[in-house]
Amino acid sequence: MAASANVSGPPNTVTAYRQAYRRQHVSPHYHGRFHLAFTVSACLAVIAGCIAGLADVGPWEWATLPLTFVYANLVEYFGHRGPMHHPRAGLKVIFERHAGQHHRFFRDDAMAFDDPGDYKAVLFPPVLIVFYMVAFALPAGLLIGWLFSANVALLFVATAVGYFLNYELLHFAYHAPANTILARLPLMERLRRLHTLHHRPELMQRYNFNITYPIGDWLFGTLYRG
Repeated sequence: MAASANVSGPPNTVTAYRQAYRRQHVSPHYHGRFHLAFTVSACLAVIAGCIAGLADVGPWEWATLPLTFVYANLVEYFGHRGPMHHPRAGLKVIFERHAGQHHRFFRDDAMAFDDPGDYKAVLFPPVLIVFYMVAFALPAGLLIGWLFSANVALLFVATAVGYFLNYELLHFAYHAPANTILARLPLMERLRRLHTLHHRPELMQRYNFNITYPIGDWLFGTLYRG
């Protein structure tokens, strides 16, 4: 579907919305490649700092990696299925940015961004990334360190931030043009297909809420393969 959109162009309703979005939300000073570089470098810096702090990790502490991975996948699932698609008190800005903007900018028959200026419609804003690090990862790491050990805290934060980076890069790849290298990576076709189905207007509130790996969708019966 993404390939056909690249050949014939997006439908008129999507084109009109994209033009309005760019006028209203994309500053002339916005640089999509800098946005992407900030996301990657900030996450890698946190992960590297956590790895550097590890010392004599015990066998039981390594269990933090898969447990955090599954936890992050479920947070992704319920966050997407909940406030990103249904307005909640105090979280309406998330609903508006995702359901109100992202899903109007990208539809199943118009999945690809046109140029780096469109990265803003895909990536989390830098301010939210900093907020995620400071308001979630840091307090959670401190609590886990107090309850268990410093190694567990560092592994938790590294895995959580790594998962977030994985989320951002996969989501970016789903909306890259179908003729790019990103779209031809192993397993990418299958994952892109699931996300493309989620962008069908009649399916977006019902199926395929995992952006990364459909663990939550499989567990809770919302996996739709088309």
